[in-house]
Amino acid sequence: MPAVTPFLCVDLDRLRRNVRVAAEFAAARQVALRPHVKTHKSPEIARLQLAHGASGVTVATIGEAELFARHGCEDVFIASPLWLDERAAARVRELAEKATVAFAVDSAAGAANAGRLLGRTPVEVLVEVDSGQHRTGVRPEEASEVATTAVRAGLEVRGVFTFPGHSYAPGAVEQAARDEAAALAAARASLEAAGVEVRVVSGGSTPTFQHTDTSVVTELRPGVYVFNDAQQWELGTVPPDRVALCCRTTVVSHSGGRAVLDAGSKLLGADRAPWATGHGRLPAYPDARVVLVAENRAVVDLGGAPLPRLGSQVDVVPNHVCTSVNLVDDLWVEEAGGLRPWPVAARGLNC
Repeated sequence: MPAVTPFLCVDLDRLRRNVRVAAEFAAARQVALRPHVKTHKSPEIARLQLAHGASGVTVATIGEAELFARHGCEDVFIASPLWLDERAAARVRELAEKATVAFAVDSAAGAANAGRLLGRTPVEVLVEVDSGQHRTGVRPEEASEVATTAVRAGLEVRGVFTFPGHSYAPGAVEQAARDEAAALAAARASLEAAGVEVRVVSGGSTPTFQHTDTSVVTELRPGVYVFNDAQQWELGTVPPDRVALCCRTTVVSHSGGRAVLDAGSKLLGADRAPWATGHGRLPAYPDARVVLVAENRAVVDLGGAPLPRLGSQVDVVPNHVCTSVNLVDDLWVEEAGGLRPWPVAARGLNC
């Protein structure tokens, strides 16, 4: 086990429960579950998800796709629009020899470029549509232009997808789920009107997961749900007893009448949404807030609770678990026999 704090600790029972509950939800609604593994970057956790019926995995980069394919994931979707050059296309072609591969396109130019390099290969594409986050994706009614360009360029179009990322705000979840369904239904209609078959309609996020309109969506791609985090806790997506990852820290100071911990932004991450009440939450102190983070220290206002003694250990739930996980080489899995490491094998694979 790690000799000293801080480190990221995983409650294996909670992790397994989160994986099982999501799998049962998808199965009951007869939709595929393709979890986004950029959250955990761990082959061990991906294998657990696949064992519970996941149809494949979602990744953010070619590098992540290569890593998970090497570890036995046979169906991989790169849910980011790719602008391919010869080197990247060669990597995708090689990847397609090991696994079923698809990636995102969200422009006619991107589809034409991908077709020039990967046309007439087994690699497939999904057209990304913008359902309200306004990050990537085309307007739903423009999806057919991207799809028909891809088909003319020799690419197989699997279907359409979106990410309702605007669900990450208080009170926004149900509307984001409605936006997702409307955008995907319109995009599907656009493709079918142009004569392009739609086999997959893919959506989902952790906040909207249980609100997804599965009369429209055929595939769900949540990621954070395996661990959950302080954002999900504050949004009300899950209660704190569904949070499966925390940062174990030591109280090193009582300066200013507050608890100072030995973990800062280099482990907790720096993300803090405008609506978040702090830089993290403490399960043992529900009213406490992390009010300040430096690189290696965090300051906690206990909300009136007695200060934990110097040298004692406390757990902090990071705001955004994905960024915290990407800061460490190993997750330490807590079970009856103690702690054991699970490598964050896909850490740093950003391209």
